[in-house]
Amino acid sequence: MTSPTVTPWNANPAHYWMHGQRPDEPVEFDERLGGWNVTGYAEAHQVLSDPQTFNSDVSRFFPTYGDPDDKTTKLLMSDNLLTMDGVAHRDRRKLVSKVFTPKIVADMEPRIAELVNDIVDGLVDKPAFDFVEEVAYPLPVSVIAEMLGVPISDRDLFVYWADRLFESKTIFYDTEPGQDAMAASQAAIKDFEPMIGYLAEHVAERRKQPREDLLSMMVASDLSDDEVISFGILLLVAGHVTTTLLLGSTIMCLDRYRDAAAAVRADRSLVPAAIEESLRLISPVPAVVRGTTVDTEIGGRPVPADQMVVVAVGAVNRDPRQFPNPDTFDLTRDPNPHLGFGRGAHFCLGAPLARLEGRVAVNVLLDRLGDLRTDPADPPVFHPSIEMGGARKLPVKQSQRDNS
Repeated sequence: MTSPTVTPWNANPAHYWMHGQRPDEPVEFDERLGGWNVTGYAEAHQVLSDPQTFNSDVSRFFPTYGDPDDKTTKLLMSDNLLTMDGVAHRDRRKLVSKVFTPKIVADMEPRIAELVNDIVDGLVDKPAFDFVEEVAYPLPVSVIAEMLGVPISDRDLFVYWADRLFESKTIFYDTEPGQDAMAASQAAIKDFEPMIGYLAEHVAERRKQPREDLLSMMVASDLSDDEVISFGILLLVAGHVTTTLLLGSTIMCLDRYRDAAAAVRADRSLVPAAIEESLRLISPVPAVVRGTTVDTEIGGRPVPADQMVVVAVGAVNRDPRQFPNPDTFDLTRDPNPHLGFGRGAHFCLGAPLARLEGRVAVNVLLDRLGDLRTDPADPPVFHPSIEMGGARKLPVKQSQRDNS
């Protein structure tokens, strides 16, 4: 593994690409995980584009993840869009897509702008604040809550459940398989039983009395109650995390790369480019797992059937064979075919919403707040989970706005 010189980040040590390390080979076997790490762009593209050979139901590789027949475990680990493939995935995604259309997302823009401005109202006169706590978490959670029709006041619950889900997965990577890991992960999964009940109550209410919200639209479709609950979990938990991380990472990048920050402030047409480059440089979902269904090859490397394959998206998005000067934040990178939202059949359904929230939020922040800078004495704190790339805490100082 080589170590080119890069600007240091206070990132999770497991995210070696954030610390300047680069694998010697694009496909390598990891003895500790008992699986394969894929860090090359072309190789990742191959894996993510072929769900028949590399399937998404990887529960067989995670024996500590509770009772496979338990309803909560099923909804979290197997019976959802993230872990389905083939016809089942196509049909479920088709149904969900009907109530998550581009028009529905586009129509959210005025309301998203209102929510951002409401948040910023309380920050205009604050010389310092935690950007994640004050902006990056509340905005996407509020958007998803409004779309579903659940109370925004419950957003702390959604944040807690999201943290517990990713914490339960980190247990597998950080602990040797055994009883302690099993007990810890099962305890984390147990925490989701109230969430299943929470969503089930809202689904039952919509069957009795429909409203003008996404839950009512899903209930009125051909989705079963469990399928509605499963997608509700995906939106409330996974749906807001990517946007939360994206918002924080964009602020960190604009803080670190001052020429880029000045360019974006002067030319707002560069905001989308800043968002895409943030997604590439600090990938919000730094790793995804697949399993081989047959004997195959990845980048010419033989890989047997029934092997775990970890696509290290964070490293893939810094593959110098695909991205020149990969450790540099470059607003002129065009095209920018990063895999921050995945690839193929499992391309993130919420990507348009995340991009919209990012664009609206960055523009409002630039319009109404002074320059946001991180504090060397109180640096960002990255998420401990290896499946989350970005800041959990992001203390910033706000300079006085120049209104001249």
